[in-house]
Amino acid sequence: MKFDNILEEIDGCGWFQVLIVTLLCIPRVILPCHFLLNNFIAAVPSHHCDLSALDDGSLFGNLTQEQRLTVSVPVQEDGTPSSCKMFPEPQFHILSNSNNSDLATVPCQNGWTYDNSTFKSTMATEWDLVCDRKGMNKATATIFFVGVMIGAIAFGTLTDKFGRKPMLLVSYTISMVFGFASAFSNSYTMFGVMRFFTGFGLTGISIISTVLSVEWVDIKHRALIGITGSMAWSFGNMMLAGIAYQVNDWRMLMIAVSAPLGLAIITWWWLPESARWLIANGKVERAHLYLEKCARFNNRKDFTSKIKLEHLSDVVGTDNHNKTYSYLDLVRTPKMRRLALLTGIVWYGVASTYYGISLNITGFGLNVYLTHFIYSAIEVPAKMVVYFCLDTIGRKHCQAGTLLLTGTCIAINIFVPKGQWHVRTIVAVLGKGLSEASFTTVILYTAELYPTVVRQNGLGYNNFMARLGVSIAPLIILLEDVWKPLPEVIICCVSILSGLVAFLLPETHNARLPETIEDIEQTKKRNPAYNPKQQAMQEYKHGG
Repeated sequence: MKFDNILEEIDGCGWFQVLIVTLLCIPRVILPCHFLLNNFIAAVPSHHCDLSALDDGSLFGNLTQEQRLTVSVPVQEDGTPSSCKMFPEPQFHILSNSNNSDLATVPCQNGWTYDNSTFKSTMATEWDLVCDRKGMNKATATIFFVGVMIGAIAFGTLTDKFGRKPMLLVSYTISMVFGFASAFSNSYTMFGVMRFFTGFGLTGISIISTVLSVEWVDIKHRALIGITGSMAWSFGNMMLAGIAYQVNDWRMLMIAVSAPLGLAIITWWWLPESARWLIANGKVERAHLYLEKCARFNNRKDFTSKIKLEHLSDVVGTDNHNKTYSYLDLVRTPKMRRLALLTGIVWYGVASTYYGISLNITGFGLNVYLTHFIYSAIEVPAKMVVYFCLDTIGRKHCQAGTLLLTGTCIAINIFVPKGQWHVRTIVAVLGKGLSEASFTTVILYTAELYPTVVRQNGLGYNNFMARLGVSIAPLIILLEDVWKPLPEVIICCVSILSGLVAFLLPETHNARLPETIEDIEQTKKRNPAYNPKQQAMQEYKHGG
């Protein structure tokens, strides 16, 4: 008897599973509020050099604000005042002669004046992370995602060793403590350290909640549960636009998006441990208790007496329950090596594309809040389409198709003139929806590809590859100073390449979750068309 057979008999998508997914949706709502927070806390409003030092009580003091800008700040090619340059002294003759192209300029001498009509304060305005220091502003996102990247490796190992539930509480606590601490940072360095550890903790929530949900659901409902959990991300993403609009001080915004983690800690007590993990690690009695609880909760009490302890120890089929698995087990054997290589490339491409689009939401003629909300809202219909595609064309073709179409949308926008912002916005929003569809697919797909004994290690490794791509994404955007379309060209190429690689992965639609590395390495393939309920009954009648 396989674990999936047991799930079929105790209802693998009943009220017990609904409770798990609901409780895990609370922290998942918080994830996009932090992962995309830099769109607001690191926003750079319109600014120009501070001109107060030029007011010496003479003619300059009698000029209007517009005239002061005219005589003090050079004009850029697009006709707007320069953000980083000023004249050494007022050039009053410009008021009668608008030509100032050949006049000497100097960097801002006394700081900057910011337009506070949209944002009350941001990191950029508080610590002057503009002009020569704008790289430091972008680096805050990179620092956060480096923390996410390191956390993926750490939680991948620790969760497979100590269990899903204990490490989920650790990730909740770390995320909340350092999320609040970030809001009280009194320097750029302190903020960077706090954000690193916030990202470190949040990645645990991301990968553990996914695995815990998938490991408790039966085969035919895995796509449904995966999409449902993913909808929490989209809901949180839309919430972020509204919260940021209402709370436009960056410190208060950080507190607002971190506070719900307190509720997540309270609801943690009602979450079960993964029965698959317990059996794989020889903790059969605890697994038996959770399976009986699941059966009672799903009104399958008649089956509780049939679940025998002696049968459970054989469900996973591993000979050594005391063996400790590590990341090295992802590359020890040929098929696992190939799987790790391919999924790593796909995850890198998916994350680079998604965040390359999501962290660059300006330039479409809309304000930052509306653009972010539209980008978030498009994810909902995209995920609904993905749900049906996963069970019709399969995981592999869905993964490859969404990546290739995302790359196509980015390529189209490279050639659409900036003036046609309506067209660019439509194409960009479509590309954003497709990139989210690819992210939704890869999370479920990867959880199905890796065996139970190293599933969390697999998710940790792939999240590391994803966050490596995300960490580089903000720096890729800086390449627009070299050539304006260069970031789009790079992201487009990465998306298309990873889409082609996805075609090399095996299909997992209607296949049992692999339990051991031997399940991956065996030459006999899992039957993708088998009927799990019928198979469960047949195996049970023959004594498992």
